[in-house]
Amino acid sequence: MTHETLLNEDWQSTLSRLGGKAAIEASVCKFRAFLRTRGVSCATDLLRLVLAYSLGSMGLRLTSAWAASAGLADISSVALHKRLRKCRAWMEPLVSTLLSEGQKPVAGGRRIRLLDGTAVPKAGKAAKENNKLWRLHCTFELPAERFSFLELSDEKGGGRLDRTPFAKGDIAIAVRSSSAVR
Repeated sequence: MTHETLLNEDWQSTLSRLGGKAAIEASVCKFRAFLRTRGVSCATDLLRLVLAYSLGSMGLRLTSAWAASAGLADISSVALHKRLRKCRAWMEPLVSTLLSEGQKPVAGGRRIRLLDGTAVPKAGKAAKENNKLWRLHCTFELPAERFSFLELSDEKGGGRLDRTPFAKGDIAIAVRSSSAVR
């Protein structure tokens, strides 16, 4: 999908791949990304604006000018920026839907998660003399290729497998190590 495809019939195929206009309207309400029609008439128009801005080489001003010339929305660049900031949580499942089309399920549809705990010494002479540490606990999902959990604790927060929320059937791979990054 490119910026130009938002102007023609490819937009309708993209919309149908995401479940149609009704599914877009339902998902935008769930994530509270579209609360008022001020300048943008519906959720599908907002989706088009998000995709036009993120896929094209236009900045906020040109995107809002394009939207006005296409009859899509009458919105300033500042207002568009505010709208775009509220769309992150809404866009994650939509993009995931588009990217996962045609993918074969890995590990029988079960999530494969890599768990790691890294210890980093705190800065300062007093902290180093008393072995003060920061511990970064993270979980990486292999098929999705993204971090799904991050937590920062001090030296009292030991590495435990129950820090990460798991779903039934998850495959977890963890490494036990007692060394700190030097």
